[in-house]
Amino acid sequence: MSLQNSFAAARAFALVLFFALSAFLGASGSASAVTAAATVRDANSIQLGDITYRLDGVDAPELDQVCIDDHADPWTCGIEARDQLTKLIGGRQVRCDDVGPEKSFGKRHRAICTVQGDKTTLNEQLVRLGFAIAREPIKANVKPAAADAKAASAGIWKGCFVAPQEFRTGKKDGALLGAACRPDRDKEIRTVLFPDELTMPPSCSIKGKLAVRARVTGNIGIYHLRGCPSYPATTKPDRWFCSEDDAQAAGFRKAYNCRRPK
Repeated sequence: MSLQNSFAAARAFALVLFFALSAFLGASGSASAVTAAATVRDANSIQLGDITYRLDGVDAPELDQVCIDDHADPWTCGIEARDQLTKLIGGRQVRCDDVGPEKSFGKRHRAICTVQGDKTTLNEQLVRLGFAIAREPIKANVKPAAADAKAASAGIWKGCFVAPQEFRTGKKDGALLGAACRPDRDKEIRTVLFPDELTMPPSCSIKGKLAVRARVTGNIGIYHLRGCPSYPATTKPDRWFCSEDDAQAAGFRKAYNCRRPK
């Protein structure tokens, strides 16, 4: 075979490979959308089948997070935000379009999710109601909805709170957000938002403690299960989790004394 014919054959093979790969990627792209009955894990996590998605562009209060309302009273804003998401779904099928991996939450992926029959995504609806704030998105554009919610003092914006990310990491000196934050009551507000004894949400009995030693394994804390020797000794937990998956996704590792012997 001449050199010219060899180049022609190689070019033809490359073209065939290119079109085959394009077809495969196209099929993979369509497979990244899942429609199914949804289970709400928390205000920005939805489980479809065995896949858990985080709502892209959305950061909602954690289930164990406390906010202050417009009457200066503490309230379980994380549970309320979860319940709002449940109401928005209303038992209908949900379509989630996978937009990429969520680096900060384990194996979970981010998604843009829409309830069957709705034109507006759950991402945007939850933010517009004021039960989540905008975070850096991959694709979802929720910033206009976030601006509207803040201007209207909707949801958690009517009171005072810290960004969920700062609550998760125990950053007690972060910015206070909301219409009811009073600079002259800064210390008192932070005491309410970061209580010494965090109330356990219903059915969320896993204790989490922020720990410097956990950073050796790339984590921010350690979680303890009922029945483990460390569980009763772990007082005043920094976080409460509903499942090991939730704890691991939040950057906590299991206590070594909870592990089964090999």
